[in-house]
Amino acid sequence: MYKLYCRLYQRIMKLASYVLDWSEPTLLKGPGSVLELPALIKSLGIKRVLLVTDAGLMKLGLPEPLLRALEDAGIACTVYKDTNANPTLTNIADARKIYAGADCEAVIAFGGGSPMDCAKGVCMRVAYPKMKLKGLRITLMRKPPLLFAVPTTAGTGSEVTIAAVLTNADTHEKNALMTPKVRPKYAALDPALTVGLPPHITSTTGMDALTHAVEAYIGGSNTKLSAKKALNATKLVFQYLKRAYQNGGDMEAREQMLLASYDGGMAFTRAYVGYVHAIAHCLGGLYNMPHGLANAIILPHVLDFFGEAAHARLADLYDVAGFSGADTPADKANAFIRAIRDMNAYMKIPATLDNVKEEDIPIIAQRALKEANPLYPVPVIIGQKQCEALIKSMMKAAVAA
Repeated sequence: MYKLYCRLYQRIMKLASYVLDWSEPTLLKGPGSVLELPALIKSLGIKRVLLVTDAGLMKLGLPEPLLRALEDAGIACTVYKDTNANPTLTNIADARKIYAGADCEAVIAFGGGSPMDCAKGVCMRVAYPKMKLKGLRITLMRKPPLLFAVPTTAGTGSEVTIAAVLTNADTHEKNALMTPKVRPKYAALDPALTVGLPPHITSTTGMDALTHAVEAYIGGSNTKLSAKKALNATKLVFQYLKRAYQNGGDMEAREQMLLASYDGGMAFTRAYVGYVHAIAHCLGGLYNMPHGLANAIILPHVLDFFGEAAHARLADLYDVAGFSGADTPADKANAFIRAIRDMNAYMKIPATLDNVKEEDIPIIAQRALKEANPLYPVPVIIGQKQCEALIKSMMKAAVAA
């Protein structure tokens, strides 16, 4: 009965999604496009902005050209640079105070998924000072401040999604906030900002983009557009991720990976993710594990677990990725999963979870299922015991045995 309830819930949510605003951000694209942002902001009559980023990017000086361009355009910019790797509610409260103190009118998210999520939380907190920043919120009426997104990694797709994942620092629990109100209105996809990424960031964020595309495509809530975007993102990742990993200065590969990230974001923000993300979020909350790394490790294990229920869809992904040699859906699906494992190995991503404590498995499973069920339209719905067994199967000791 519970599985029937989940499927009914998912069906209702899919139908309800057709009445939501799915307007895409206005895009600036290509090398140097971030420097076009100040003129755009000025044209909208905005004079004071908050830029949300993190300490690492500030240390590298990556926001400096944009900050200078904003100053030259006569736009006052205040910076919040203390975003955690897994942004917390405290980060949002602190940034919101700075926003209010500087009398800001809009927010620029500059960075990877962490500054993006933090900036989204700030915008929502400005509009709704007392609302809990979690769960699905589709009936909100107040307009948050305009949000401009500048991704510096190619993976999260957060510049186009209606989601933000925020951590409660007291409970170490990650919660997803989902509402069209947090979707950025403008985004600059500037590959030059990703050129300096170290290989391990390139690899794990790239696998995050692939995970978005795969989980969206194999789920049960696709539209024609989300399926098209998922297929294209998968194709681009397999075509360009290794190139970006091998040569960080390959501008074509960097640009194409940004497009893969964007299309992956487009796919999952409409069609949702699944158990890979739900488990990865828990690992980020409990162990501060980087999200892309967690997704990369977990993805092939979950796809194996789904078995025949996902074979037909995975076979489509095998074809669009350009592989050949397998004939049946099962053979294609298994070959696609092997290709994911092979790419992980090539990029030195571990095959198993080495930091998970066995005593934490029940709470990880509980929190993952709380996030995933009944919303995520996964190929196979599982319960607590199955989820615990799945997590245990990903651990190094289980694989070694």
